[in-house]
This record gives sequence, C-alpha cells and structure tokens, in this order.
Amino acid sequence: MTWASIDLNADLGEGFGHWRLTDDEQLLSVVTSANVACGFHAGDAVTMRRVCRLAAERSVRIGAQVSYRDLAGFGRRSMDVPAEELAAEIAYQIGALEIFARAAGSRVSYVKPHGALYNRVVHDEEQAAAVVDGVLLSGERLPVLGLPGSKLHTMAEKAGLPTITEAFADRAYTADGRLVPRGQDGAVLTDPATVVERSVSMARFGVITARCGRPVPVRARSLCLHGDTPGAVSLARRVRRQLETAGVRVEPFV
Repeated sequence: MTWASIDLNADLGEGFGHWRLTDDEQLLSVVTSANVACGFHAGDAVTMRRVCRLAAERSVRIGAQVSYRDLAGFGRRSMDVPAEELAAEIAYQIGALEIFARAAGSRVSYVKPHGALYNRVVHDEEQAAAVVDGVLLSGERLPVLGLPGSKLHTMAEKAGLPTITEAFADRAYTADGRLVPRGQDGAVLTDPATVVERSVSMARFGVITARCGRPVPVRARSLCLHGDTPGAVSLARRVRRQLETAGVRVEPFV
C-alpha cells in the first residue's frame, strides 16, 4: 500500500549537557515528526524542554523515543530487562517528555523505541508487550511507530493502540524486509543520491531494494531520516524537496 502523503521523522534531542549530536533546530525545519530522546539513551531535562519548544513553534509532532537505560552505549547495546521494570521505565520516559511538551503548548503524539530496544521488539514478544504495557501505564493510548510486521505492532494492535508503519531510506534491508544489523558492512547507506531515490520509491511505490538486489515491499506511513549522520540536514532537505517534486505530500501522520 502507498499513500498520497508521507510523514518524515527524525531522532532529535540526542545530546547530554553541553554535548549535542543532532542539529535539532535545522532538522525541525524539514521533518514533520520529532522522536525526542527521553533521557535513557540520550537527552536531559534542558534538552527535552528546548526541543519540545522548537517543535511546537514549527507545528512538528512530538514523539517519545524510549530506550533501554543505556547512556554509555547510546541505547544500542542489547539488554535483558524484566518486563515489569521495562514497562515502568517506558511510562517514566513518556511522562517526563509529556511535561515539557505540554509546557510548550503541545503534547506527546506517539511513541517510538530506539536502538537495541527497537530491534528487539521486532521479534521478541515479551519485550514488545512490555513496551505496550508502558504506553498504557502512561495513561495515554498513543500510536506506536515501528517496523511493519513487528511483534511490537502485533501486541499494540491486541491492546487497541494505533500502529504506524515506518521505513528507513538510509538503512540496508534484508530480503525479508528487516533492517541489516548496524554491525554489518553496508548497514547504513551514505550516498545522498541513493537515499533520495529510495525515499521516493518507498513513498510512491511501497518498494525498496534489499541488499541482495531483490525488490522488497515496504508499507511505510512514516520515513525516518537519521539526524546523527554527516550532512544530515542537507540530505533531509533533499529528500523532502524530491518527495514534493514527485507529487508526495509531506505531512504528519497524526
């Protein structure tokens, strides 16, 4: 399935104290949804407040990017967290971000796992259920952003939560529609022309070329643009411009 419009999301607020990884202000002039780090893999109270304010000023939707508690590993190390503990930590992160979103005159509109947790809940039903329980514990029936066919979406649908399918223009895919692990060569695509072409293909035709060369169907309502890659802002602008040139409306999914 393809849509006449697509959402562009990016991971923002991925800094801590004086250290900043992403150009939040510039990316917020391009994307329509902001996945804001909630302090467990990156981010702190001042950063969360700043990004929420900037997002609200630009009418960009605010999403809680929840993670394992792993500041040192940027949330990319696999962890075995008991389900009850993980659910509580998911709710904690959403609640923290909601304070700053409301202070900025906005609200948390959706939830997206980050890094190792994102990959884990593609196939791990217990961890996926814990993330869903955390969303419910937060008191809001928020949409959950993730890969099509993931256990996260299966468990969210069982709980009555909306699900939003996501794709990555700058990540390599396997033949079964999963992301190639970051530790493997070629997992992250850096050629701007390739990323732009894949973005348009996914938005217009719902297809992406896997690493093996086979076309793979990708049903994406939202397209992720990573903000921590070199030239991220310039690339994001190119992607948005080319999508609009191809007749695709760029707008939030919520």
